[in-house]
Amino acid sequence: MAEAPAAAAPATPAGRFAAMGLAAPLVAALRRLEIVEPTPVQAEAIPLLLAGRDLIASAPTGTGKTAAFLLPALQRIIDARAERIRPAVSPAPAKGRGRPAFGPRVLVLTPTRELAQQVARHGQALSRSLQRITTVCVTGGESYHLQNRLLASPYEILVATPGRLLDQLQGGRIDLSRVTTLVLDEADRMLDMGFADDVVAIGESVPATRQTVCFTATLSRAVRTLADRLLRDPAWMEVARVASDAAPIDDHVVYVDNANHRDQVLRSCLTDDGMGQAIVFTATKRHAEQLAGELHQSGIAAVALHGDLGQRDRTRALNRLRRGECKVLVATDVAARGLDVATITHVINYDLPKVAEDYVHRIGRTGRAGASGQAVSLVGREDVIALRRIEHFIGRRVQVSAIEGLEAAFRPVERRPRAPGEGFRKPRFGNGAGWRRDGRKQGGGKRR
Repeated sequence: MAEAPAAAAPATPAGRFAAMGLAAPLVAALRRLEIVEPTPVQAEAIPLLLAGRDLIASAPTGTGKTAAFLLPALQRIIDARAERIRPAVSPAPAKGRGRPAFGPRVLVLTPTRELAQQVARHGQALSRSLQRITTVCVTGGESYHLQNRLLASPYEILVATPGRLLDQLQGGRIDLSRVTTLVLDEADRMLDMGFADDVVAIGESVPATRQTVCFTATLSRAVRTLADRLLRDPAWMEVARVASDAAPIDDHVVYVDNANHRDQVLRSCLTDDGMGQAIVFTATKRHAEQLAGELHQSGIAAVALHGDLGQRDRTRALNRLRRGECKVLVATDVAARGLDVATITHVINYDLPKVAEDYVHRIGRTGRAGASGQAVSLVGREDVIALRRIEHFIGRRVQVSAIEGLEAAFRPVERRPRAPGEGFRKPRFGNGAGWRRDGRKQGGGKRR
């Protein structure tokens, strides 16, 4: 008898979320955020997490994974309150000694400041209509004094980077004894950045009875080892990497002969009339800084974003981008991980990533929220092997384009044969320069 209403509920968008067991305030928050349809990762993960299972999920960015772990965590807080479970507040400690007066129920670990801030904003948006649910973000590069003030007030959700969290934990300013949900977001990236020991130490500082959720882009051996140590009999889930994440993105390759030719092609792309804002990826921090300076000197408003920048400089660069004061962000992989700027229309891989999976993360910086996006990879003779690895990973060939007047003499021979009349795929740069059927750029745009 009780199953009939559940079968009818998915007839409406609100019903599809409510049928999973989410409370009305959370469904209303989703509607307010114009999230009307569960993504595949949400449809599969939310019921598992609401049932109390630990979960390890391989899912790329842009699949709705943040809501997939935040919604069940918030639901558990709502349920705990309804059942009159003791709130996450303990008596005030003796002056100067004892454990902190407050502690989180939900702890989310992320590899970077930007991703932590993004998750915290999402948590605040989802919990806005819920009383007394506060989200605190603790990351490196921020004022200890300000963070200590936030940690001295009641809060339910803590989003943090591992290094700063350990500092605060060892300083006695955070009590993790109340945590019921531990989330490792982009676990593979945290391990790549050398946070393995920190993550394990934090995981061993929370109650053994907590629920643990691990989201990762890749199921590497290191991730599996971490999961074996911190998760209990987890459910395993894998979401297709390309079809859902890269569908709105038109990605293609432009061949280049040498460094000078690469720079010419880059400037031609960036000065095209149809170019909006772009992220240009480089292999090193030094090159990101150098290239941003060269572009700025040539009249293209550009700023660099890399791991050597202090938090103030990183924030200033991102604010300039969001305000439209600069057109180009030259970045490294780690610095741009988790970056979400809706106005990015193009991604240009000046250097191809060393790890094939990072290609998907890079091009995912454009085409956000279902919007279309463009991704261009500049490929020289030395990049062909890396390109083949990327194509093997994503399961398809990346189409080829050429700019009229800047065609490369170099062309690899191991490309898939094209059908007669197929030509090259044409990158679209808006209403600026057109592209001929053979992939060559014609008219419009500037070329330096």
